[in-house]
Amino acid sequence: MAALTGLERVSAPAPVSRRRAWRGVVFVPAAAYFLIPLCTSFWYTVYDQTSGVSFAAYGELLTAEGFARSLSLSLGLAVATIVLVLLLTLPAMLAVRLFAPRLRPVMEVLCTLPLVVPPITFVAGIGTSLRTGTEVLAPTPFWATLIAVQDPAFPVVLVLAYVVLVLPFVYRSLDAGLRTMDVRTLVEAARNLGASWPYVLVRVIVPNLRSALASASFLTLALVLGEYTVASLLGYEPFAVWIVTVSGSRGQLSVAVSILSLLLIWLLLLGVSTVFGKFGKEQGK
Repeated sequence: MAALTGLERVSAPAPVSRRRAWRGVVFVPAAAYFLIPLCTSFWYTVYDQTSGVSFAAYGELLTAEGFARSLSLSLGLAVATIVLVLLLTLPAMLAVRLFAPRLRPVMEVLCTLPLVVPPITFVAGIGTSLRTGTEVLAPTPFWATLIAVQDPAFPVVLVLAYVVLVLPFVYRSLDAGLRTMDVRTLVEAARNLGASWPYVLVRVIVPNLRSALASASFLTLALVLGEYTVASLLGYEPFAVWIVTVSGSRGQLSVAVSILSLLLIWLLLLGVSTVFGKFGKEQGK
């Protein structure tokens, strides 16, 4: 009995107070790491040595030239990028898993290849291709299409560039989700019951991948709203480029926009998570 008692004492879990203390040790520095710079930036936007505390910088956002236009452009680019990258990646990954599993290493290399290409090199190649394509395709009907994808009102070329940039992250998210489910069994069962391929994709695969789809959407949304290099060098002005442009002359306004954009991204991510959660529940009924 003494030996058993000793074993029980050795294997007994740590006291609750000790576990709470360790949580505090981890949580407090992490919270300070994120909140102190944010609070400092907020104080910079509302305090002036001459006028004291004022929220004028946030009031100027409503009338700031280019704010609504650049924000709506970035949100439109984000939605288009999310839809396009998921429509391209998910069916391709399913096809490889079901019909050509030996091509999985090849697909993985192709999808992660953008990680090794510097963005400045990537955008330089895009710019050179657009200039060369304009000259080569001038006598052909495709010239109008090439000009249309560069429309400043909604540059489709940015959507295509963002799809390439976010492809490694989307692939990893979807691959992690597909590894947690038996895709072949689910697809064969649905097909044997008479389900069509679109029905299998929308009603069988997607509900089981809602967490992976949400993660891929999070990453895509964050990348598009914060991307600067490609859009700036190609001559467009989405939200991130507009913030940098404004920061040259109105420092408080640019920091206020950055804080509000951070809060906006959090709200959008929360909204995407809620939408995917509700979609999964509806499909599971």
